[in-house]
Amino acid sequence: MREIDEIRADIAACDEELMRLLARRMNCIGEVIAYKKEHGLPILQPEQEARQRRMLDEILKGNPYEEEQMEVFGCILKMSKKVQAKALFTHNIALIGFMGAGKSTVSHCLKDMLAMEEVETDAMIVKAEGMAITDIFAKYGEPYFRNCESNAIIELQNRRQVIISCGGGAVMRDENVENLKKGSRIVLLTAAPETILERVKDSDERPILNGHMNVEYIAQLMEKRREKYEKAADIKIVTDNKSVMEICEELIRELIRMEEQ
Repeated sequence: MREIDEIRADIAACDEELMRLLARRMNCIGEVIAYKKEHGLPILQPEQEARQRRMLDEILKGNPYEEEQMEVFGCILKMSKKVQAKALFTHNIALIGFMGAGKSTVSHCLKDMLAMEEVETDAMIVKAEGMAITDIFAKYGEPYFRNCESNAIIELQNRRQVIISCGGGAVMRDENVENLKKGSRIVLLTAAPETILERVKDSDERPILNGHMNVEYIAQLMEKRREKYEKAADIKIVTDNKSVMEICEELIRELIRMEEQ
C-alpha cells in the first residue's frame, strides 16, 4: 500500500487536472453560445443534454462509482447552463402578462434550461403574508395586495440572473415598471382570451375572475390592461399554439437581438 502523503499528492494532482479540464469545458460552452448566436442556431437544445447522458451511461456502465460520477456530471451540467446564461444575459428576465399567458410555465422552463434562479412575486407575497392570495384579497382587499406586490418588486430590483414571474396586475403601477427596469428586461407574454380561459378555467386561485370565468369578461379585462402591458414591455411574445420550448427559444432570440441593437 502507498504512503498516505503519496496518495494525497495523487489526489491533489487529480484536482488540478480536473480544474484545468473544467475551465476548458466552460470555455467551450462560451464558444458554443457564440457560434449559435452568429449562425442563428437554436440556443436551447435539450436533445444534446440527453445525448451526453446516454454517452456517459455507456462509458460508466459497470463502474463502481457510476452513481457518484453521474451526480458530479449533473453538477457540471448545471454550472455549464449558468455559463450559457451569463453569456446570454447580464440582467434579469421579468415576465409580465395576463393570468394564463404562460408566465409560470415559461419561467420553469427557462430555469431548467439555463439554471437561472426563478422567483414568482405572488409566491413571495404568499410566503411573507402567510396566507393564500385569495385569502389576502378576501381579508384585506386588492389595494393591500398591490402594495405587497410593489414591495416584492422593490426587493428584487438589485438582483441579477433571475427570472421574475410577475402577477398579472403588477405593471398597472408605473412605479413597479420603473423598479423592474432597473435590473430586468421586461417580456410581455400574450394569448387570446379563448386561450386564457382554456388555461385557467379549472383554477380556483384567480380571485379577479371569481364569478366571471368567461371569454367576454377576460377580453374586457385584458383590453383594460393592454396599453399598460405594451408600454412596459421591452419585447412581446405571442404564446398561442406554441410549445413552451418554442416560446422560450423565441424569447431568448428577441432578447439577444435587443442586446445587439
